Amino acid sequence: MLNVRLWLRVLTCSNLIEAEVRARLRTRFAMTLPQFDLMAQLDRAPGEGLTMGELGNRMMVSAGNITGITDRLERDGHVVRVRSSADRRSQNVRLTDSGREVFAVMAKAHEGWITSMFAGMPVTAKEQLFEHMADLKQAVLADTCRAGADD
Repeated sequence: MLNVRLWLRVLTCSNLIEAEVRARLRTRFAMTLPQFDLMAQLDRAPGEGLTMGELGNRMMVSAGNITGITDRLERDGHVVRVRSSADRRSQNVRLTDSGREVFAVMAKAHEGWITSMFAGMPVTAKEQLFEHMADLKQAVLADTCRAGADD
């Protein structure tokens, strides 16, 4: 029973934080969380940018979802599609200069929101939680590997 309660607590905390970030992005920047996430991926991949497939893999969503998100960001002038120099059949998505500027402002605000949400916790508690979550991640990954081997 403790394991189920713990899982529900982790899920609840994650959902609360995500809902608040979604609301603040929408209110302050008229931006969705998936749009913010896509821009974050592109910000980490300067230069040529990323293919639609790479974006889908990194964000763990379908190509159709990536296309819709990219279409909206392109329409708003935040991203541009360019032919890949490595594969002429493929297109890369890159942040525009204005998209990079907008993302920098959003990323700074996002960091502030997260910092504010965690401000009520002592630093030592955050450090311990971080370590415990790393342990949980490893346990889940190990179980996932065992379950895959049983198939």
